[in-house]
Amino acid sequence: MSCAEYSFHVPDLQELGGVLQKGLKANFADVQVSVVDCPDLTKEPFTFPVKGICGKTRIVEVGGVPYLLPLVNKEKVYDVNKIAKEVKLPGAFILGAGAGPFHILGFNSEFMPIILTESENNPPINGSYIARINPEDRGCLLEKYSDKYPGFGCALLANLFASEGKPGKVIEVKVRRRTGKLNFVTCLRQTIEEHYGEKPVGMGGTFVVQKGKVKTHIMPAEFSSCPLKSDEDVNQWLHFYEMTAPLVCLPVFVSRDPGFDLRLEHTHCFSHHGEGGHYHYDTTPDTVEYVGYFSPAELLYRIDQPKETHSIGRD
Repeated sequence: MSCAEYSFHVPDLQELGGVLQKGLKANFADVQVSVVDCPDLTKEPFTFPVKGICGKTRIVEVGGVPYLLPLVNKEKVYDVNKIAKEVKLPGAFILGAGAGPFHILGFNSEFMPIILTESENNPPINGSYIARINPEDRGCLLEKYSDKYPGFGCALLANLFASEGKPGKVIEVKVRRRTGKLNFVTCLRQTIEEHYGEKPVGMGGTFVVQKGKVKTHIMPAEFSSCPLKSDEDVNQWLHFYEMTAPLVCLPVFVSRDPGFDLRLEHTHCFSHHGEGGHYHYDTTPDTVEYVGYFSPAELLYRIDQPKETHSIGRD
């Protein structure tokens, strides 16, 4: 597989916090941005296998939407442990959003990778979730990956944030009551893009929708047999839901593409009440509350970039 490396602009955390404090006020009524010690992410509601998201931070984009649309390319399957080695960080803690490993599961799904990858001295830990369409009632069926399925695979496309999983300083963002039209992640990303311009900044981490509801989607278990050639085609294929807080989200975003055909933002979510999928935006602006913890990425790794591309299905 091809693998390209790129160095992001990494702002000072205090400076970046000030940029976000100012920018988020255009979209939310109440905004509080601080630089804090990362909370212990092994605790509820996160339940990650590591305490933090700091140390040798990377964003990794694997494959891409052109391997899913207009028709699926079933040769595009990956192993997260191998990805960690490819980005020169064996033993990395990896979270993010991607397509589930259909070659292992036997069906297509939304994938929420939460994986402490293997290292020389430690076996891997898979805390991931998958969301699929329940064949009985067409609702959401959220499953803890390791409860039922083997391996550490993903497929087709993935947007990942990798780190050493260590405690450290992070940017804490608390917002309430959305007054603008942008979703939480888009507002973060566009605020950074407007300030840093031609200097791409990458961010990852986790946030919780503490109150309110959000629009999500889940892909069908079966890949489309008809070519999906437009966003309208894609939206007719997907199943959309309104899901209820609390939801734990795994965002990965880049302020601007430095020339690698990146998906600029991608966020999946899970919960402890059986809901999860691809996050679009909150549907309860007057009551929604978010709290998030983010770290800037030092490096970008672009793995197996599609040679033929398009802009369909990247919402």
